Amino acid sequence: MPRDLSRRSFLKHVSAAGLAMPLILPRLSLAAPPSGRLQHAAIGVGGQGASDLENIFASGKVDVYALCDIDERTLQKAAKRYPGARLYRDWREMLEKEEKNVDSVNVSTPDHMHAAPAMTAIRKGKHVFCEKPLTHEVYEARKLTLAAREKGVATQMGIQIHSHEFYRTAVHWLKAGAIGKVTAWHSWSAAVYTTDDKKRPAGSDPVPEHVAWDLWLGVAPKRPYKKDIYHPFKWRCWRDFGGGATGDFGCHIFDPVFTALEIGAPLSIVSETECVSDEVHPGWSIARYVFPGAALTAGKTIEAVWMDGGKMPAPGVSPHVPADRELPPSGSLVIGEEGTLLIPHVGPPKLFPEEKFKDYPKPELAPLDHYHEFVEAALGNGKPGANFDFAGPLTEAVLLGNIANRFPGETLEWNAEKLKFTNHRKASDLLRRRYRGGWRVRGL
Repeated sequence: MPRDLSRRSFLKHVSAAGLAMPLILPRLSLAAPPSGRLQHAAIGVGGQGASDLENIFASGKVDVYALCDIDERTLQKAAKRYPGARLYRDWREMLEKEEKNVDSVNVSTPDHMHAAPAMTAIRKGKHVFCEKPLTHEVYEARKLTLAAREKGVATQMGIQIHSHEFYRTAVHWLKAGAIGKVTAWHSWSAAVYTTDDKKRPAGSDPVPEHVAWDLWLGVAPKRPYKKDIYHPFKWRCWRDFGGGATGDFGCHIFDPVFTALEIGAPLSIVSETECVSDEVHPGWSIARYVFPGAALTAGKTIEAVWMDGGKMPAPGVSPHVPADRELPPSGSLVIGEEGTLLIPHVGPPKLFPEEKFKDYPKPELAPLDHYHEFVEAALGNGKPGANFDFAGPLTEAVLLGNIANRFPGETLEWNAEKLKFTNHRKASDLLRRRYRGGWRVRGL
């Protein structure tokens, strides 16, 4: 299954800083953590979860108090890295038993299990770092945003490139007016998350002893375990669990444009797609958004196009970029009245026409660590750039694309204030799903 190698390489690079850190320092008190240190719990400690925890720990201001994962092998591996941490398979049990002992939590699980533990932690007054997309459902994103604001906790979504020099430079140039008023933008990802037959596999396989399958399913509808189909990675293909290519990369790639333009919620969206399936995400999709205009845009509205599955902007889509210019596999083209900005996904941004901007100054930016920014905010120092007040609306806009591709060719009119499509009841029904019995969470 294709994966964005440049992004993976980047995350591996930024994770390396934590590998040389010493082991956990002794805790002076369980009930009252020492001043200037966080007692931290991790939910999901394999894959991206391991990287998230390593980078949070690398701040030097965090004690890893508890670890939780549905996979016993993964959990035991993390326990060796963080000796002394308390171990759990069920995050509900962990948050209940350790409520008075932990200050912060990172949620690094499959998409469908972001909202429930994050909301539970927030309601208990815990600071939360949550992987992208912030949630699996639009409704969940709205509720998490409001809950975090009400509780006043520090939050950060795992769009790590938000803090990197590449994206921050792009934001600086847009805000400085380098390309003039923005008229449109195109964003795309080469990622593909689907299956060949678009059907749920029949039958079941024995559940491995080290996997707590019911806990992995969590809020999602019950279904049999199938080897190598869902856990540990291919869940991104399936609508019940992942967000497909749109959910996986949309929050990353829309990020610098949303940050710079301070764009609001979309007014409408219409999609083209490779297939319509209730089970899996399509092999490719093209979603055309209309957003209200903002201070840095040229008109009363602005159009944006999202493409995935290898779909890319047509040559000549920008009057400032040569038609034969090779574009990166994933990224954005932001088209302005006086120029165009190319923002590769994990790569240096570039202004066009090249001759016009050959001497355009690059900003001097102080280093910023996405994870340590969260830690500092949890300790009372500042507010992270990808806090839920930003990440929630961004996630909502991205996830609307996954609803639109269920109704290709139909323009969905969006009312963000009322959290509904004003012209499509069936689409509105997909904004929220009911959690299965035993998994209801207060606030959701």
